[in-house]
Amino acid sequence: MGAQLRLLRRRIKSVRSTAKITRAQELIASSRIVRAQQRMQAAVPYEREITRAVSGVVSNTASVDHPLTVAKENPTSAAVLVVTSDSGFCGGFNANILREAEALRGLLESRGITAVPFVSGRKGVAWHSFRNREMGGQWTGFSRNPAYSDAKTIAEVLIESFKAEDGIDEIHIVSTEFVSMLTQQVVVKRILPLEVEEKEAESPETIPPYFEFEPTADAVLESLLPRYVESRIFSALLQSAAAEEAARRRAMKSATDNANELIKTLSQEMNQARQAEITQEISEIVGGANALADAAAGKE
Repeated sequence: MGAQLRLLRRRIKSVRSTAKITRAQELIASSRIVRAQQRMQAAVPYEREITRAVSGVVSNTASVDHPLTVAKENPTSAAVLVVTSDSGFCGGFNANILREAEALRGLLESRGITAVPFVSGRKGVAWHSFRNREMGGQWTGFSRNPAYSDAKTIAEVLIESFKAEDGIDEIHIVSTEFVSMLTQQVVVKRILPLEVEEKEAESPETIPPYFEFEPTADAVLESLLPRYVESRIFSALLQSAAAEEAARRRAMKSATDNANELIKTLSQEMNQARQAEITQEISEIVGGANALADAAAGKE
């Protein structure tokens, strides 16, 4: 009985230590979510204006014939940028992303297109390395606090591969969007080649402004489109950072609640064991007293 009590006490102490760690992780994630949301919202105006500028150039150009906007007739390869986290303790965050990336891989292969993974985040890199998947590029160390320079580095590699004669024909991003503190969803987007759509404006405010280009519209596109790709990747990194912290906060809160519930259960078991031990001790004392009383009565 004593051994069982010692075992229960050790387990309770261990679970309490775990609960302290998960609670600390929950508080850290909560504090970082606010900062991640602020950075995500601060990047929205730039992304909106760069998209508006690209739309303005395209709408004022008679014919669009740029490598980043013209889709190849028979694409054979596609880059899939998989945005994962550098650290764990975030529930199914990375598993959901990798599952969607595998689904996209299967879809592309069904079209006869070879999917080449470009991976951001240690978790994604480790997952592909463990399965001996060759990666076109890998970047780590900034999933929780991405900088624009990180997005630019990724964009340069992808655009260079896209422009190469025997390079990739499409670029897709698989990442997680931050919807709310409780909801994060995995999204799959194709960012290259751009899809040029012609449609009527819903209101005069939505009509792209008229531009005059110097020297040419193609030169302007050559400068704008890489910035556009960088902004889309940077937005995906910021969204993923906020979603990662939200997922980590939720996972750590659940772990803390489970630990507290387990402590309660173990404490009840320990109390029951202690009660049984006390009952047994009382029984032994009473039995000993009765034996002494019987012995004394026999001597008389």
